[in-house]
Amino acid sequence: MKKIEAIIHSHKLDDVKSSLISAGVIGMTISEVKAFGRKKGSITRYRGTEYRVDFATKIKIEAIVENEMADLVVQQISLAARTGEIGDGKILVSNADQIIRIRTEEKGIAAI
Repeated sequence: MKKIEAIIHSHKLDDVKSSLISAGVIGMTISEVKAFGRKKGSITRYRGTEYRVDFATKIKIEAIVENEMADLVVQQISLAARTGEIGDGKILVSNADQIIRIRTEEKGIAAI
């Protein structure tokens, strides 16, 4: 099994969620996170005063999928989240060695 984590623009969440559901992902966890990368923040004005905003608000999506689905899920996220601008985000894929559903103690694929 693979754990796929994606950091994306918050306004792309609905597009990515719809794309993942249509690809067969049956569950995901969504978190609001703060991040910065190459852009290193930005300068914004509020009531005539400049402020430096070091971190941008992003959305982190986490999903566990079967190994065979991992490439498709990564492709769907990439297509749905892409704006072509700096800060589109990152996708991380890692092995999920063991998954256990707390309620039933099911393990592995059955726990997804």
